[in-house]
Amino acid sequence: MTNKKIYILLTDTGTLLTRMIRLYTRKTYNHASISFDQKLSEVYSFGRIREENPFIGGFVRENIQNNMFRQANCRIYCCTVSETKIRKMKTYIQKIELEKQRYNYNLLGLFAVMFDMPIKREYAFFCSQFVASVLKEGEVTHFNKPISLITPYDLIKMENLELVYEGKLGHFRENMDALESKPYVISI
Repeated sequence: MTNKKIYILLTDTGTLLTRMIRLYTRKTYNHASISFDQKLSEVYSFGRIREENPFIGGFVRENIQNNMFRQANCRIYCCTVSETKIRKMKTYIQKIELEKQRYNYNLLGLFAVMFDMPIKREYAFFCSQFVASVLKEGEVTHFNKPISLITPYDLIKMENLELVYEGKLGHFRENMDALESKPYVISI
C-alpha cells in the first residue's frame, strides 16, 4: 500500500478573534486546518462560515485564495501516512460535511482551554480540536490530553511532522515548484 502526505496548516489571519486568542496564547499561529493534497485545493477546518461574519462558525472548506487567507502568515507541515489512514480521515470529514448544518463552532470549548477544562460538545469543534479529531480518527497520532484541549501548537508536536513552508499563504502556490524540488522552503 502506498503512503501519501497530509498537510497541517497553522495560520495567523490577523482577524479580531485571532488577535484576541494571541493575547492569551502568546503564539503567532492560532488557526489550524488540514488538507490531503500539496496544492491545498481542499482545506478543512472549523471557523467562520462567511469571511465577513466572524460570529457564525462551523465546518468549512477553506478557500486559501480568498483575501483573508491570501494575506495570512502561515506554517505548513506535512507527514506521510498510509492510504488506509487517509481513507479513514476523509470518510470522517465527509460524514461531518454531509451533516454540517448540525455542527457549530465550539466557542465555549475554546474558552475552556484557557482553564484547562475539557468540554466535549456533540456537534461542535474549534479548529485545532477538529484537526486533532481527524488525526485521531485516522489513527495518525495519539494525544496525551483530551482532544477538546488540543491547541494548534499541540498538533505540530506530532512525530514525523516536517515544516515545508513558512510565509504568506498567498505566496505558497506561487512557490509550488520550489517546494516540489526542495524538502524545506522556509520564509519565502
